[in-house]
Amino acid sequence: MADGRKDINRALADSLKELAQKTAFEKITIRQITDGAGVTRITFYHHFHDKYDLLGYILRKEILEPVGILLKNDMYKEALTLIFINLKKDSAFYQRVVKIEGQNSFEEISEECIYELLMELFTERSSNKPHSRHPLLTIDSLARYYARSMNYVVMYWIRTGMTVSPEEVAQIYEFLVNRSLWDILKEL
Repeated sequence: MADGRKDINRALADSLKELAQKTAFEKITIRQITDGAGVTRITFYHHFHDKYDLLGYILRKEILEPVGILLKNDMYKEALTLIFINLKKDSAFYQRVVKIEGQNSFEEISEECIYELLMELFTERSSNKPHSRHPLLTIDSLARYYARSMNYVVMYWIRTGMTVSPEEVAQIYEFLVNRSLWDILKEL
């Protein structure tokens, strides 16, 4: 049964991705998604709450899940690069969905997905206690901070046409997170 569930999720994801190439995301209906996947609307709702939930699934499954093993093995550069490579593979799709605004914006969904990945990673590596000298530095606040910064780079890259190579974007992000603001200002 688990394989059947994965197959249905994959079919729904593929259907949404295909529809998003031709239709504004806001105009895509659940009926169109299910027709493209060859399943019923009831089946869709057994798997996802709505099309935004399905979009989050695509991000988790295709962009973030593949980097999990790299992160667990402290291969951060490789993980960052793989995120941008996988986004670039479906650049037409991401350049369309990045335009989703308002409640359930792509930016909001993406940031939440990155946050979930970072929370999992940080939780595995920490006791989840506030920093002894800085009680505001919790796993949650750090995961939110880094999710927001990573998401900003992702959104900016997609919105500017993904013209910079995935490897270079990963290097830029790594440069930003490994230096203080003051060091960066000195280097400008």
